[in-house]
Amino acid sequence: MAIDSILAQIDAEIARLTQARSLLANLGTVSIAVAGHVTTEAPAKAKKKKKRVLSPEARKKIADAQRKRWAAQKAKSKTK
Repeated sequence: MAIDSILAQIDAEIARLTQARSLLANLGTVSIAVAGHVTTEAPAKAKKKKKRVLSPEARKKIADAQRKRWAAQKAKSKTK
């Protein structure tokens, strides 16, 4: 008798989880508008940001500054 009760509880839990899963799966295709109306449009994709590119001069300037920092750190560690 206890087994039947446990099985019934498991079946109820499976049904609840299945319903929750279907709601979450449909969430991507159904969006709720501000006014409370339900639309069936897919959410708009965010615009991709344009990749930022450094000029060769800027890249060289940054590399030279880093080499200068490394040299200073190396000189500092040799004096210790």
